[in-house]
Amino acid sequence: MALAQGKPARTVKVSPDDLRNWRLLQLLTSKPVLYVCNVEEASAASGNSQSARVAELAASQGAGSVVISARIEEELAQLPEDEAAIFLEEMGLHEAGLDRLIRAGHQLLGLQTYFTVGPKEARAWTIEKGTLAPQAAGVIHGDFEKGFIRSETVAYADYVAGKGEAGAKEAGKFRVEGKTYEVKDGDVLHFLCSTPEAAGVLNRGAGRTQGIAPLWVSVQRGL
Repeated sequence: MALAQGKPARTVKVSPDDLRNWRLLQLLTSKPVLYVCNVEEASAASGNSQSARVAELAASQGAGSVVISARIEEELAQLPEDEAAIFLEEMGLHEAGLDRLIRAGHQLLGLQTYFTVGPKEARAWTIEKGTLAPQAAGVIHGDFEKGFIRSETVAYADYVAGKGEAGAKEAGKFRVEGKTYEVKDGDVLHFLCSTPEAAGVLNRGAGRTQGIAPLWVSVQRGL
């Protein structure tokens, strides 16, 4: 009915039983769409009348929308971090348009990020919302999922407030989670695994290990 009315396929509510066959159709308009509105600098914070119309259209189509000013983004790219923060404040913005664009894309696709932090680097890993801890570890390497034992977990806000893992532990924000833990957006994770294969991966990749079994997987991730 929706297609006959000229509406995109992503507006159709498909039952779980029919979802597989629906996906086999590979309809182009079933793909997620994100409208990005490039506005003048003065409208970067809240958009203008034209971007409001786009937002309304996007909502009616089950799509996403975000407002940015390419001119502001160009200037931000040339500024040091401290000066960029001051510039954003002067423009009445809480964050860069690029950050809003990335967040909108993640939300539209049902994605989130967790972090791993080590002595040399921090790294970010993208997973689907609802991913359990073993599968999150498997994003780094399949052997980490196979040998998963548990994960040491700190929420991002607690990690920042404590200025690192030690401060988070002192504040009682350090948790140990098992195989049924659903990873939250921004979690800082250390995985404990037990497979020799995982140890070999870390040894080849200059990761941190404390013995072969069990094995601490301190994977690193950052923005």
